[in-house]
Amino acid sequence: MTQEPGLASWLHLTLTPGLGAVTVRELLKQFGLPENVLARKRAELARLVPAEALQALDSQSVARAVERALKWVSQPRCAVVTLADESYPKPLLEIADPPTLLYARGRIELLGRAALAVVGSRNATTQGERDAERFARAFSEAGLTIVSGLALGVDAAAHRGGLAAEGSTIAVLGTGIDFAYPSRNAALFEEIAENGLLLSEFPLGTKAVAQNFPRRNRLISGLAQGCLVVEAAPASGSLITARAAAEQGREVFAIPGSIHSPLSKGCHALIKSGAKLVESAEDVLAELSAFRRRGFVSTALPPPEPTEEPLLLHMGFDPIDVDSLCARARLPAERISAELLRLELAGRVAALPGGFFQRLS
Repeated sequence: MTQEPGLASWLHLTLTPGLGAVTVRELLKQFGLPENVLARKRAELARLVPAEALQALDSQSVARAVERALKWVSQPRCAVVTLADESYPKPLLEIADPPTLLYARGRIELLGRAALAVVGSRNATTQGERDAERFARAFSEAGLTIVSGLALGVDAAAHRGGLAAEGSTIAVLGTGIDFAYPSRNAALFEEIAENGLLLSEFPLGTKAVAQNFPRRNRLISGLAQGCLVVEAAPASGSLITARAAAEQGREVFAIPGSIHSPLSKGCHALIKSGAKLVESAEDVLAELSAFRRRGFVSTALPPPEPTEEPLLLHMGFDPIDVDSLCARARLPAERISAELLRLELAGRVAALPGGFFQRLS
């Protein structure tokens, strides 16, 4: 993949300690592309950037981190996908907190495919792992890319099933993309890098810490049209992914099990709260087909031509505010704001004073 000009500036912002994704998006809205942000006087940035982050912005440690990331991305099959990149997965623009950039290794084209998340217990039963692999393979044969988190148990089985057919698989990591975690999945990690896609929003070298995995889970569900939970205990991280899927407007599915098994209780709780009970892969495929007819845009579709951007058609050529756009497009403010940012970074929309936006092309 050919990296966009200015990648160093994107990395500079995201690798600065104390500059979270919300602050970075606000800076981009205010000043445009990252190189424009970095060109601003530091006193001008001070109203948006915490003092410690402002000091770190020009530090040698950040410069070294940028250099390290640029060296990594120069390797074959490695890429960094930013909000301004046409390869940035459109479904993530719909979630509440889309990552500013993603580190990717492998088949970048999988980000443009229709996908299904398959998750479950790390301590899965033999039957649970068999179900995960069998279902994932069936979905992959149907053309869906399998998204999971590279954990032991159900996740690993789902990745193996995805790799067995055309749909392949995406592993979303809760660590840096430059090493395998857990180490027991090192061989699977390399197989996905070769035949699927590894993906992480975390900087290179980021170790496994507990708070990163819920953030990873929102991306697993956000990339997909739906989420299937195979086995889950009541306090399982898989339930976090399922809740994120429901909040993001995705379909949630669960496979039932024995009433005596602790690993069935999470799935049963999901079914009681409205998840679709699943007995076969066909149950999921039929529901997703209906889901797409109800308005979910499949990522398997080619991106629209520049003149066919739906939001641009709703904007017209007069200045317009976000609330008016929400009413015209019948979309939530979070999605409108994300689309406006993407179009602004692409040079197709300009931000005006007073919270207004105007179409440029």
